[in-house]
Amino acid sequence: MKIFKCGKYSLELGKKTYIMGILNVTPDSFSDGGKWLNAQKAIKRAFEIEKEGANILDIGAQSTRPGYTKISPDEELDRLFPVLEGIKRKLNIPISIDTFYPKTASEALLMGADIINDVYGFENEGMFEVCKGSDCGIIITYGFEGIEMKNFFENKLKKAANFGIDLQRMCFDPGIGFSKNYQDDLDIIKNIKKYKIPQNAFLVGVSRKRVIGYTCGNPPAQDRVAGSLSAGVIASINGADILRVHDVKETVQALKISDKICKEREKDIGQDSYQRAECFSKTRSNP
Repeated sequence: MKIFKCGKYSLELGKKTYIMGILNVTPDSFSDGGKWLNAQKAIKRAFEIEKEGANILDIGAQSTRPGYTKISPDEELDRLFPVLEGIKRKLNIPISIDTFYPKTASEALLMGADIINDVYGFENEGMFEVCKGSDCGIIITYGFEGIEMKNFFENKLKKAANFGIDLQRMCFDPGIGFSKNYQDDLDIIKNIKKYKIPQNAFLVGVSRKRVIGYTCGNPPAQDRVAGSLSAGVIASINGADILRVHDVKETVQALKISDKICKEREKDIGQDSYQRAECFSKTRSNP
């Protein structure tokens, strides 16, 4: 059985498509900057995300939108700490922290985080050093030029193994929108199995991104829900294990339908294969 281990949680892969709900405690994220910057609003939204059906909560305290300005790890922690204090031991789904700073990752793990999600792909080896002493899940994003994606992921597996990290804790994200053009993003969504490491979780974050905007005539980010649902369902059918989304409730409903239809199709294919094998067997025994 293939699983994604993240803290005290183990997510069975292939059973269903998991949903990671986004909570940005930032003033400048591309889609919802400032909406959840207030700690009490963010805490309330965290519980709403769980209630709407998310399987993971992903909290980011630093925007990584195009042209973003880095803040320090101390500023990240100032935004994260009150939110984590308000939800720890009260939320019943894994808590992921979106950061590329080892200091933030270390403090977040002490405050109860279950996953570290690094858009810089753990290029800072201090991230591996922090995570090796825990049982947290690790999400590594590909956002680089000069190395093929699957090779990048395989190199990260080797690096994790060198740190003694259980490889079932590793999850990979192709980084839609990061150092990629429109055609690159479309290629990832339609060819997930080409880039996926078979034994590891594969996360796709396409929600409200530029690839949706460009395809749909560039509506404002908050008006890209339908396009995001469509891209997410296709990514799921093509092999994504986890979808990182803003619109949790709508994605839950969309995936219930697509997952159900795909399971029914698998049953039909299995039944058809069984009937063909049975017919072949009878033909051989009764020539």
